[in-house]
Amino acid sequence: MVTRELDIVLFGATGFVGALTARHLASNAGHARIGIAGRSTARLEALRGDLGAAAAGWEVIEVDAQDSAGLRDLARRTVVLATTVGPYAVHGKDVARACAEEGTHYADLTGEVLFVRWSVDELSEPAARSGARIVHACGYDSVPSDLGVMLLANRAAADHQGTLGDTILAVKSAKGGFSGGTVDSARRQAIAAREDAGVRRVLRDPYALSPRRGEEPKGGSRRPGGAAGLLRKLMPVERHPETGRWNGPFVMAGFNTRIVRLSNTLTDWSYGRDFRYREVVDFGSGPLSPVLAGGMAIGLTGGLAGLSWGPTRAVLDRFLPKPGQGPSEGRMAQGRFAMEIRTTTSTGARYVARVAAPFDPGYTGTAVMLGESALALAMDDDRLPDRAGVLTPATALGEVLVDRLRTQGFTFEVERAS
Repeated sequence: MVTRELDIVLFGATGFVGALTARHLASNAGHARIGIAGRSTARLEALRGDLGAAAAGWEVIEVDAQDSAGLRDLARRTVVLATTVGPYAVHGKDVARACAEEGTHYADLTGEVLFVRWSVDELSEPAARSGARIVHACGYDSVPSDLGVMLLANRAAADHQGTLGDTILAVKSAKGGFSGGTVDSARRQAIAAREDAGVRRVLRDPYALSPRRGEEPKGGSRRPGGAAGLLRKLMPVERHPETGRWNGPFVMAGFNTRIVRLSNTLTDWSYGRDFRYREVVDFGSGPLSPVLAGGMAIGLTGGLAGLSWGPTRAVLDRFLPKPGQGPSEGRMAQGRFAMEIRTTTSTGARYVARVAAPFDPGYTGTAVMLGESALALAMDDDRLPDRAGVLTPATALGEVLVDRLRTQGFTFEVERAS
């Protein structure tokens, strides 16, 4: 790695989130050797100019996501390749493969179960041989979830309080939007699921990303059986028995929970064999709370169904953001998010983790998370966990990324509740 010309190449730098990530690197990369890559030299040069003196020496590299030879040449030149070019199942496979085979660390923003499943199957062995860390989900999908649960497990172990059992992440507040690229990824995955029964089986499996599926729990996610389990499946709205607050479904839970479970598997189930994890949105305890939670459940179910069917998808596409689109600077400046993760350990101890940031989760916050992930891979190699292969933020970057994000205004706290 020390002989490579560049420390970080940001691929897709002229896209909306790509440009935000480039701006973050321009302000925080110090003396790192940076390149920006994409399909248009003119657009890349314009971006470099907009970023000012800090980016004046950055290299501009024209390459297409389908140019496998060009991507391999690019991977050979850099220590880290960070990419915002999605949907990743369409535009990400050649990029990730080039990095895995050339020993180049890789970070992306995917929230696509099918792409990560492909990566686990196809890239784990070449990446392990080459020493590459292939790190998926380095944005709002799924850094807050993955690092928050990791910190809970680390604290419980340090306190000699065993491993994690029932663990639930609740989104306490969030203000911001989802990027057009995220919407397009969801659209394509919904279409694939409608057309292929095998895809539907993968998407229904809560341990779909596990490279050791035979050693995972059989029959799903160990949710409560009987009437309680059936009710939760049919109507994912519930009143928390201890707090009295109403919980509804979280749109990103289907992906985030699988990443967190993969972290548990990749660390030989260090979170615990009885670790059970889910994510919800906290709608409060007021009289309208169950109505709002129910509305969220209906909206998400209808939205995903609508994206999978041509006529309704055409209607929804008129209102949903397109890839490369995003909100104004003023709207992003108002963004924020806060999450709370509660767990009960195998000894009965209770802990709570809080993860929050004063950023728009899908845009400026995601740009910070991806930028700091790339910087950690490039600059902190001697402090990172000694792992290679297809990894998660927690297993590849761990507390190094926590420390970096804290310096950017992120909150990561863990306390014992009882």
